[in-house]
Amino acid sequence: MTISRRNVLLGATAAAAALGPMAARAQTSEVAIGVIYPLSGASAQIGVDAQRAFETAADIINKNYDFALPLAKGEGLSGLGGAKVKLVFADHQADPQKGRAEAERLITQDKVCAVIGTYQSAVAVTVSQICERYGVPFLSADNSSPSLHRRGLKYYFRASPHDEMFSTAMFDFFDAMKKKGQKIETLALFHEDTIFGTDSANAQTKLAGERGYKIVADIKYRANSPSLTAEVQQLKAANADVLMPSSYTTDAILLVKTMAELGYKPKNIMAQDAGFSEKATYDAVGDKLEGVISRGSFSLDLASKRPMVGLINEMFRVKSGKDFNDYSSRQFMGLIVMADAINRAKSTDGEKIREALVATDMPGDQTIMPWKRVKFDEMGQNNFADPVLLQYAAKNFVTIFPEQAAVSEAIWPMNK
Repeated sequence: MTISRRNVLLGATAAAAALGPMAARAQTSEVAIGVIYPLSGASAQIGVDAQRAFETAADIINKNYDFALPLAKGEGLSGLGGAKVKLVFADHQADPQKGRAEAERLITQDKVCAVIGTYQSAVAVTVSQICERYGVPFLSADNSSPSLHRRGLKYYFRASPHDEMFSTAMFDFFDAMKKKGQKIETLALFHEDTIFGTDSANAQTKLAGERGYKIVADIKYRANSPSLTAEVQQLKAANADVLMPSSYTTDAILLVKTMAELGYKPKNIMAQDAGFSEKATYDAVGDKLEGVISRGSFSLDLASKRPMVGLINEMFRVKSGKDFNDYSSRQFMGLIVMADAINRAKSTDGEKIREALVATDMPGDQTIMPWKRVKFDEMGQNNFADPVLLQYAAKNFVTIFPEQAAVSEAIWPMNK
């Protein structure tokens, strides 16, 4: 090879290296993000609703909308040359080991640059471990177990509240009601036996001790149990001032049906979301749940102050036939937060996306949530995601707490 020929080749190689990131960016037409949810089995409706929430967010990212929301204006990810977000869905069937396998498949075969999930906290445990192993960021869109962000994982992030934050809001509400002269002294905890129910009960037990409330029943039951008769008999005998269930949808429906069969009408129910936020529960037993209160991180009431919330909710309604609830709203924001980080990273490299997530500081009014902001601490948790309490009245949920977000006074007790 002649010297001049060699110099030309070396020059071309150097130029290509210098332009490498730009060239790669220009060639990236799609950015694959893995979305892992239960799409079959008892929790399948959760997965279907989640798909619609993520598709709504992807539409806003990939097309041009006049919303005060990250990535709404303009098409695609500007930091990656306008690349469009491509969602790759996987079905974990509410099985942690299936979740582990599906997460690995998404990363190794579908080549996703990030993963979002998972509804069940028990599945989030295994999925996030796989993501950690491969250096792929995982965003826990709607899992509420407090222990998830305390495992020392580098690639784990959660924008929404966890059950200690939710439970604190409940006890703040109890304290406020007591100051108004309401009698609230005894509590009954009712929780399923996976990490969600266990962590929830632990948080509530700790707060009850700190705030001076007596737990007169602490009932742990097997998730997806065929019968809750013995458990409900114990609840009825305890007759607490407040029943505090932590149950997924099928268990919540069975609990309410069993209470009706045994003639048990709790004075009040303060639910840890999950099954008590699902339309399926209210379709099945809503006539028995007038006045039930559930914690949440979303309220459609916010649309009166922030009109884009109503407009985006309508987009979701067209796809799903229902309004955003506590889960679908968090799923929607999960994709917005992750895509915003990928856009700022200007890369699909896991470490660069992780660094961008660490640097996230999204004002609350640029979300559809009643949060102060989205900013992660050193463990990947957003501590600015303010919970709300919602009460089911006249076939609708209305915000009753905290005072600055409330649009209605609480009906208390629920069964007068």
